[in-house]
Amino acid sequence: MKHLSSFFWAFCTFGAVSVAQGADAKTVLIVGDSISAAYGLNASDGWVALLQKKWDSENRGIKIVNASVSGDTTANGRARLPALLAQHKPAAVVIALGGNDGLRGAPPATMRTNLEAMASLSKTAKAKVAFIGIQMPPNVGPIYGAQFDGAFRDAAKTANVPLLPSILTPLGTTLDDFQADKIHPTAKAQPKLLAHVEPTIAALLK
Repeated sequence: MKHLSSFFWAFCTFGAVSVAQGADAKTVLIVGDSISAAYGLNASDGWVALLQKKWDSENRGIKIVNASVSGDTTANGRARLPALLAQHKPAAVVIALGGNDGLRGAPPATMRTNLEAMASLSKTAKAKVAFIGIQMPPNVGPIYGAQFDGAFRDAAKTANVPLLPSILTPLGTTLDDFQADKIHPTAKAQPKLLAHVEPTIAALLK
């Protein structure tokens, strides 16, 4: 597990998923890392693309822009966010970053500051915000793990935004849901991620 962070840099996916029809479609901006960028998979198999497909079938009139980049930290996301907000003018922003911060041992306080800044930028752009977190593997140690989890909770409380604590919760510990690197979910695991995150994202649009 100690070499896991290297996998987050190996692949980069950036762009919009298939777009809902209509000029008046609301836009949801997903700013994440490799888990949301469908690392190791066809982009069409990732949970973000599956969400767009589902909402298209339900005629929701919502466009999802997947601005997730493998290897991104919260600092990377914070730096990219202003341009993304200006370009896409989203009604909602989902921030699914932090995994790479933790795998590199970044200070949880710095991660918290970045998350809060991203929430503030999004709200200033009149977008609703949600955080999607992730849990660290046990090898980071209990102290760092607790500080890492606390940074998400504290950032969500300060920014007054909903938090889904860990995107990988529905996968449990079975390796059948993960690729050979033991980090990134398989294609068949993506519907589980979709079912887990959809209620949090849908609530932003009500």
